[in-house]
Amino acid sequence: MTEYKTFGTCSRMIYVNVDDDNKITHCEFINGCPGNTLGISKLVIGMDADKVIETFEGNRCGFKPTSCPDQLAQALKKAKKERDEAHA
Repeated sequence: MTEYKTFGTCSRMIYVNVDDDNKITHCEFINGCPGNTLGISKLVIGMDADKVIETFEGNRCGFKPTSCPDQLAQALKKAKKERDEAHA
């Protein structure tokens, strides 16, 4: 399980897991807009991490330079890196 401390968003932390098949098996936002973050979490379970990164990376929330989906993309990158390092 990867713990990712967010920045620039209402959410403060994301817990995410990417399995050896590159599928997201767990996604949990701490704080943030409950309807949005809960919906995102449910939506991405079982999806390919690279597809989610491609879709969410760079999305902004209003005038902020980032968003909860963008922060999830960053968390997934970290999770993939940690997974790959554990298997090296």
